[in-house]
Amino acid sequence: MIVLSASRVAFSYDGPGRAVLRDLSVEVPAGAVTAILGPNGSGKTTLLRLLLGVLRPQAGEIRLAGRPLPTYSRRERGRLIGLVPQDEYIPFNFSALEYVLLGRAPYLHPLQMPGEADRRAALDALERVGLRDLADRPLPTLSGGERQLTTVARALAQQPRILLLDEPTAHLDLGNQGRLLTIIGELASQGTALVLTTHDPNLAAALADHTILLRRGQVLAAGPPAATLTAELLSATYGAPVQVLSLNGRRVILLESR
Repeated sequence: MIVLSASRVAFSYDGPGRAVLRDLSVEVPAGAVTAILGPNGSGKTTLLRLLLGVLRPQAGEIRLAGRPLPTYSRRERGRLIGLVPQDEYIPFNFSALEYVLLGRAPYLHPLQMPGEADRRAALDALERVGLRDLADRPLPTLSGGERQLTTVARALAQQPRILLLDEPTAHLDLGNQGRLLTIIGELASQGTALVLTTHDPNLAAALADHTILLRRGQVLAAGPPAATLTAELLSATYGAPVQVLSLNGRRVILLESR
């Protein structure tokens, strides 16, 4: 089932002559991992922000569960779609728990304080990412990887049906990358739709059910990894020669040495 889609979307920050995305159509299925790959400046983060509803397209339409995205209130969207950004500026000296509790905002009325159920959801999310013991630590005292996992925990506490992740493994060591990938797989098996951007085609090959290749603001290819993560398509996507090898039955993608 398609839970989120973009149809012939166009978007520009500086007017129609400098479009970031052009005539772009994508579909996000429930219970699956969709990986978006593309070079810097291809529009990956902009696409996530459009799917979230933070940006509005100048042309085309975003639909959530069959309804135009703008027909949802911000609170309704917050219950359905979560985001793990690359970097997030946090102006206050929150503890890890206080920050994760922000994920419960869509379930609270204005000025309502989080209750015990919200606190449990936040602590469970911190437990899931391995940071339960750091719940009372101020965010500025955490490492970059720990702050990234706290951002993941905030999204988990939100309990969305769709989770968007912008380069989620960028600040994580190998152990925590493995933890996050396990969480992503568990969420997909529970029916959550996951959309992640990545610069690592090997990650997409190992994790994704569906892949989208972006080039200059347009979809170059979309489909299962076996059909899209080919040497020809990846070389065209990145403008660099790419090799695709098979190792113990797994696809391994390498940049060709010059």
